[in-house]
Amino acid sequence: MKTEEVQSSLGTLPLLLIAGVAVLALLFLIIKVKIHPLIVLPLVSLATAFAARVPTDEIVDVLIDGFGGTLGEVALLVGFGVMFARIVEISGGAQALSDTMIRLFGEKRAPLALGVASLLFGFPIFFDAALMVMLPIVFAVARRLGGGVLRYALPAAAALSTMHIFLPPHPGAVAATVFLGADVGLVVLLGVLIAGPTWYISGYLYGIWIGGRIVLPVPQLLAGGPRKDTGGDGGSDGDPAPPRASTVLLLLMLPLGLIFLNTGLRTAVDTGSLAKDLAWVDVLRVLGSTPVALLITVLTASYVLGTRRGRGRDFLEDLYDNALKPIAPVVLITGAGGMFGSVLVTSGIGDALADTLRDTGLPLIVSTFVVAAILRIALGTATVAITTSAGLLSASVLAAGLNPVQTAAMVLALAGGSAVVPHVNDASFWLFGKLLGMDIPTTFRTWTVIKTLIGVIGFLFAWIIFALAS
Repeated sequence: MKTEEVQSSLGTLPLLLIAGVAVLALLFLIIKVKIHPLIVLPLVSLATAFAARVPTDEIVDVLIDGFGGTLGEVALLVGFGVMFARIVEISGGAQALSDTMIRLFGEKRAPLALGVASLLFGFPIFFDAALMVMLPIVFAVARRLGGGVLRYALPAAAALSTMHIFLPPHPGAVAATVFLGADVGLVVLLGVLIAGPTWYISGYLYGIWIGGRIVLPVPQLLAGGPRKDTGGDGGSDGDPAPPRASTVLLLLMLPLGLIFLNTGLRTAVDTGSLAKDLAWVDVLRVLGSTPVALLITVLTASYVLGTRRGRGRDFLEDLYDNALKPIAPVVLITGAGGMFGSVLVTSGIGDALADTLRDTGLPLIVSTFVVAAILRIALGTATVAITTSAGLLSASVLAAGLNPVQTAAMVLALAGGSAVVPHVNDASFWLFGKLLGMDIPTTFRTWTVIKTLIGVIGFLFAWIIFALAS
């Protein structure tokens, strides 16, 4: 049975209390009692399912579906991502590209340069995929310049997230556009208009500020462990010279181009520009799917940075083994976070909140933000929050007689609400925190605050556009 079909028999208030207690229990057991998250998350998920009266014969299915569904999205992506990161780093490619960036933009503007590049990469590419491509470059810059990894990682990751939140073809913005009947071109135009200043205030200014106060070392996770254990760096005695920065840049662009091709073809099919039953379109879309695009990139990088440069198959096998070993906790904890989120969604909390928030008495654009934000905080998944909110409010929006610009602004307000306060029921909270080597309090102080700022500031810009268009 699909988890979406499982519902609790409890009312709104008990469900909200159960969700609140579950989150507090997670934080207490992980932070204070120091129990490993991979133990705590399934334990609390199980207890929450029983407390919410999810039918006992469906509880295991709900847990497994939540865990497996999340792993299905992130496991191959992270696996191929760290393999690509490893070959780029050990060949000296990450260092070569970071040296070029620093030479072009200067050391002081390195976080800004990484952020701007991420804004461009994040336009067509989903957050997780773009993050895995950018992290080895971010880490190389951080090693070169010092000052802690967060100073460079937070602006870049915030840029990717900003584009993912506000702009089609990303799923939340697309869902809101469809439900509210907005013009996709206007949503893209206004989304681009607000994405830049929103990122600059929240992701760049706050990112470099908090990154200067929380100084963390560059994680060895994507490097597959300490670099001294890997058999040497590219360019050392007996090793090939580092590749050119242009070669590395082309490799970085390969998955982005393939995924962008998939996105463009999907949009063309959805809009009727291409027929749905064209075989060549289906083949190209498979090649442009995120896991396949990253697999193609790993194979290409293995040849360009490995085999062609005298690296044997034994070297590459050992290289990738070492790269994959440290990511097991990241992948499993992320899957467990998805398990907890699945229990919250399938227990009926979303429907209960939607019914409660239907008549808030707030201005329409404020209601869209508040409803999406509360659902996001409660459920931990931006996609479910924005889809539920858009479906809940679509009738009111359509009945309000808004002009096209106002409707597009409503979509952006809804998207902003779906971004706020990521925490322990959000799989991406665990993924980003573990990849950067952060504990839970540090992840709250950095990623949770930045995402909330992105959502709130983006909503304020959308509200201004809405008011000016009245």
